[in-house]
Amino acid sequence: MTLLEELIQYSNKCIDDTAHVCRKHRWACIRFLRDVKRAGTESFPYVFDEEKAQRFFTWAQLHKHTKGVLAGEPIEFVPIQRFIFGNVYGWVHKDTGLRRFRKAYWQVARKNAKSQSLAIVGDYEMMALGEPMSEVYIGATKSMQAKIIYNEVIAMLKRCPLLKDKWHESYGVIRHKKSDSLLRALSKDDGKTGDGLNPQCGLIDEYHAHPTDEILEVINTGMVARKQPLLFIITTAGNNFGGPCYRVEYPLVEKILNPAIDFDVVDYFCMVNELDRDDEGNLIDDVKNEDCWIKANPIAAAYPEGLANIRSKLDSALESPEKMESFLTKNMDLWVNQSAMSYMDMAKWKERGAITELPVDPYGYDAYVGVDLSRRIDLTAAALVMPLDDDGTTKYLVRAHGFIPEETVAVHEKTDKIPYRAWARAGYLTITSGDVVDYRFINTWIQEQVDTLGVEPPGGLLRSV
Repeated sequence: MTLLEELIQYSNKCIDDTAHVCRKHRWACIRFLRDVKRAGTESFPYVFDEEKAQRFFTWAQLHKHTKGVLAGEPIEFVPIQRFIFGNVYGWVHKDTGLRRFRKAYWQVARKNAKSQSLAIVGDYEMMALGEPMSEVYIGATKSMQAKIIYNEVIAMLKRCPLLKDKWHESYGVIRHKKSDSLLRALSKDDGKTGDGLNPQCGLIDEYHAHPTDEILEVINTGMVARKQPLLFIITTAGNNFGGPCYRVEYPLVEKILNPAIDFDVVDYFCMVNELDRDDEGNLIDDVKNEDCWIKANPIAAAYPEGLANIRSKLDSALESPEKMESFLTKNMDLWVNQSAMSYMDMAKWKERGAITELPVDPYGYDAYVGVDLSRRIDLTAAALVMPLDDDGTTKYLVRAHGFIPEETVAVHEKTDKIPYRAWARAGYLTITSGDVVDYRFINTWIQEQVDTLGVEPPGGLLRSV
């Protein structure tokens, strides 16, 4: 059986197995089969190169497990790893031979070989891809987290006799002698500017914990000079609903994968392993049902020791309710924000959330404007609210916008743990020049909303703080 035939067979099996394979995983398989059918066409100029995919798998087999019950044994990728990395390394442009996927996202529960997988990707991109002076960077929120993958690379290279004299490590940098390529973990200072970085590969670890997209963008923007770079995000779900992973990446991935939506980012590979929710965000799977654990744990739940570990975590969570949120995020790969300090249930908020079209023409309705002013320290906010009558049901059109001085953005991102610059790029926030808020921007924004909606606010609420 060829590798392509293997992945086709795997995809068909997953699509039919709704009990053990989550919806987004099945969507990824549907996407793969769709791409196989249109491979090499004018509208889809990509083909599957088995030799390039197999080259990566051959490289992976040089490595040995460093921990657990398999420590010392050669690494053999399980089916989901063969599907993920077969896609990432197998698809190429039919004319240039360069890789199709320049970005990849894999969300999966803890203890499912995330660090091991990224470590192999990292040393492959450094030593075996064939790029001269390749640069591989590991980005995480803390140096200790970034060092997990870095140390895994060293541990595996030390256990590989064939690579013994091919590399050396000093001062926190691993170098491939022949190509003068390097791999290292990024520091906080690197995240500020990224000057001088020319990444061939960026490995973003536990993106759910990143308060901003600063590290990701430092790596991403430095890749422009590379012919076929790879930015690989790997993460477990979390509880930071304001961070870039949940707010930007996760919904983008869902949109790419959903076969009911006519949308694609052709160079972005996506895989999500989680328990399933319905369209309203309610959990479908019973966390106490061990049969469904494999949806979020395609590797850990496939062997007895992994199941025993998950079972132990569940028992602790059932005994101590305060541990349940951690179990749901880390072991079931669910985005959860249920702590006692939470202001509101975010799932319920999303259930009643945004619509793309107004239910009625807003012309003639009253509009109310509120402004919460600040000068230097706090965020200034403006909002416009319109009560609308939709067949006897009152619905509210709410438009809100924030304003912050340019010179205080960096400080606030650190103290508030909020990605203000990412919000500005998304259009939710205006960064005004200088060290104080320029109120003219507020007036302009309000007038734009009034003009767009065709209304004239009869009154406003103004409170200066």
